[in-house]
Amino acid sequence: MASKGNWTVIFEDKKVIKQAGDAAGTSYIINDNDFWGLAKWNNIWAIQYGTSVASDTVEHRDTTPHCSWEDANLGDFQDFITRWDTAHLAALQSSWDNDNVEGEDEADKIARLGARPTSYTS
Repeated sequence: MASKGNWTVIFEDKKVIKQAGDAAGTSYIINDNDFWGLAKWNNIWAIQYGTSVASDTVEHRDTTPHCSWEDANLGDFQDFITRWDTAHLAALQSSWDNDNVEGEDEADKIARLGARPTSYTS
């Protein structure tokens, strides 16, 4: 792929990478075999979504030419973003949960770190 999008999806690795905005460069492996096993993904190698080069966003495994997300007719890209957001929220919560100072109670922790994250939306 010649152009980097706001999102990258690598099917072999089951990986979704946010490339823009806060947490840019953060990738998560999405362990959802039912999702990755959908027939519509059988010939997809990688996706660059949100590029300025509309003709170079979906890369196929075979000799099918690269095409735009719209031309590939794969549905709503939000499915990838929602899965990434869920994984990122879990990582934020884990980081908050594991950031402990000896002798600190929850009120002190909240004062130091802010409230424990309860939602995340890209």
